[in-house]
Amino acid sequence: MTISLNTFLSSIAAHPVLLVIVILNLGVIIVNGATDAPNAIATCVSTRSMTPNRAIFMAAVFNLIGVIVMTLVNTSVAQTIFNMVNFGGNTNYALIAMAAAMVAIIFWGVFAWFFGIPTSESHSLIAGISGAAIALQGGISGINGAEWIKVIYGLVLSTGLGFVAGWLTTKAVRFSCRNVNYFKSIRFFKNAQIGAAAGMAFMHGAQDGQKFMGTLMLGIIISTGLSQSADLAFPLWMMILCSVVMGLGTAIGGKKIIKSVGMDMVKLKTYQGFSADLAAAFCLLLSSLTGLPVSTTHTKTSAIMGVGASKRLSAVNWSIANEMVMTWVLTFPCCGLIGFVLTKIFLAVLL
Repeated sequence: MTISLNTFLSSIAAHPVLLVIVILNLGVIIVNGATDAPNAIATCVSTRSMTPNRAIFMAAVFNLIGVIVMTLVNTSVAQTIFNMVNFGGNTNYALIAMAAAMVAIIFWGVFAWFFGIPTSESHSLIAGISGAAIALQGGISGINGAEWIKVIYGLVLSTGLGFVAGWLTTKAVRFSCRNVNYFKSIRFFKNAQIGAAAGMAFMHGAQDGQKFMGTLMLGIIISTGLSQSADLAFPLWMMILCSVVMGLGTAIGGKKIIKSVGMDMVKLKTYQGFSADLAAAFCLLLSSLTGLPVSTTHTKTSAIMGVGASKRLSAVNWSIANEMVMTWVLTFPCCGLIGFVLTKIFLAVLL
């Protein structure tokens, strides 16, 4: 089953609250573009392989390509998000709860962005809709445990495998180039890093673009009264809309996160930036093909820490890393609680 643009517009006309959800969902995507997408290009900017403006433009283009190509090949990540919660059978209640979840996600993302901490919009999304579903259903009956466990798997994969992959890739690159003149290798790795950063941007679109299409589709399905268990085909207009808005967010707020991830946490050389991008892109590809909703932020920062640790542990600014980890730890309970409270407030005020 696919949702045409005409069906989408008709649903908005019939349920004005859906328009609010769409606007908020696009707001969440903008925040993702400002806080998550810059991770894909942070290292190639910090090593001066690309200027920030060119890197941001490249990220926007490859995010678009990643959303379209991966969605045509495999929609398992979007399906996981789509099936993660059940808002029940009352259309108005469900749409109000979704609106509250979107507000919670935006609030938490802007809070983290303000302090320059690259929080995970993926985890904010999952926490926000879960908190809203619990508030609406009065318990955890609205949570699909089989889908939620994939989040835990993804958390372990993005953190553990990202670190190990970054460590191993750096060691392998260093060993392969042990007899190569360092200054002659810089030009090669600058070009290689641009390619690896493009791959990271592609995989960010493949992962995060699908997540937000999943929530957008959930709102449309609720408003049209169709079964949430139906097989979905995500339309091209939705892919383009999500990726363009994500690129806009990167252009607006990306430079602040680029500094935190690419410059403050580890001082990287060109071959190290290449290694981090290559390792993180591999982890994202693996998780996308297996349907695990992982955090681009988690994966990239873990890979960077692995790269730094491959030389010595003191090469990593662990205070910056600790701030990021603390934010990740707080995201699930805080954003979930905000989604829960806002759902209760919205239902009390609007109904």
